[in-house]
Amino acid sequence: MAPPPPGPGVTPPFAAPPVEGRSRRLWFGLGIGAVVLTLCGGAGLAAIIGLAVTGTEALNEQAQAVTGAYYTALAEQEYEQAYDLLCDQVQAGQSRAEYVRTAGLGPRIDSYQVGKTVIGNELTVPVDVVFGGGGTERQNVTLAQDTSTGEFEVCGVS
Repeated sequence: MAPPPPGPGVTPPFAAPPVEGRSRRLWFGLGIGAVVLTLCGGAGLAAIIGLAVTGTEALNEQAQAVTGAYYTALAEQEYEQAYDLLCDQVQAGQSRAEYVRTAGLGPRIDSYQVGKTVIGNELTVPVDVVFGGGGTERQNVTLAQDTSTGEFEVCGVS
């Protein structure tokens, strides 16, 4: 028969792991991890929002620049320059000579004010136009992006 196991007061052959403060260190580590995760997630979210706002502002700026250049060319009766700002679809339907002839028949533009870009199914820019006879009209310019250059072009005025 085997001898009975040693009783109380006998020293174990190895040291027991400390238990004092163990849960406190665990919760402290988890808390630090949560703070770091929150900061990184918040910074990432802020970066995404910043990129979206900056992209929208850049889009608006480019759209307004092209629209302004188009109306400047029309106001200065530089119809060939205006034709160059038209999208390929419009240019395919109307030759340069046709466009220059028909654009010159319309009322003279004295001034214009380009509005903020509207981003929807189509990219449109409102323009308030003052004509030579004193009449005013709000026109909506539809823009499209040229696939080869990436620049915006005028595809229609309504």
